[in-house]
Amino acid sequence: MERIAIFASGTGSNAKKIIEYFKAHPNIEVRLVVANKPDAPVLAMAKQQGVKTLLLDRPGFYQSEGALEALAEAQITFIVLAGFLWLVPPYLVNAYPNRIVNIHPALLPKFGGKGMYGMHVHRAVKETGETNTGITIHLVNEAYDEGDTLFQVRCPVTAADTPEQIAAKVRQLEHVHFAPVIEKYINALNS
Repeated sequence: MERIAIFASGTGSNAKKIIEYFKAHPNIEVRLVVANKPDAPVLAMAKQQGVKTLLLDRPGFYQSEGALEALAEAQITFIVLAGFLWLVPPYLVNAYPNRIVNIHPALLPKFGGKGMYGMHVHRAVKETGETNTGITIHLVNEAYDEGDTLFQVRCPVTAADTPEQIAAKVRQLEHVHFAPVIEKYINALNS
């Protein structure tokens, strides 16, 4: 049985889709939602879904291995970053080699790196005149958005699209593809 912890910083729309996708799965369950903001809506959503939550603070996350202890206590075997804005520390990357995935709202390596998240990405896509964008699902290493790519899918960007319209197109791709790609990757790991 794979037991997933979803790390998120915001509303948790991707986290909700992932929880729902694996609700009745025979081999994969979402056991924990981890957030780094006490007022993050993802925490309330997780509780509504019956998933336990964990709140991280920056000093505890970076200056101790308390997060690792909490994950071990919950018997977590796999981590999904779904809009989690902090860089994952080396101790966590090392404890879960090839078992942490992230979703990025652009076609990496374009528009990746520190500070490139959410609307910052969609504005940059618009400002540079890109004709397409999309999502990248990738493994996590010790640098922002540099882990091996597992999956990419693109969508068109028109000259008339606003950053908000681009965000909506990308969010739709995230909601359709993230959970199935996680499932496929976990199945491949375990085959």
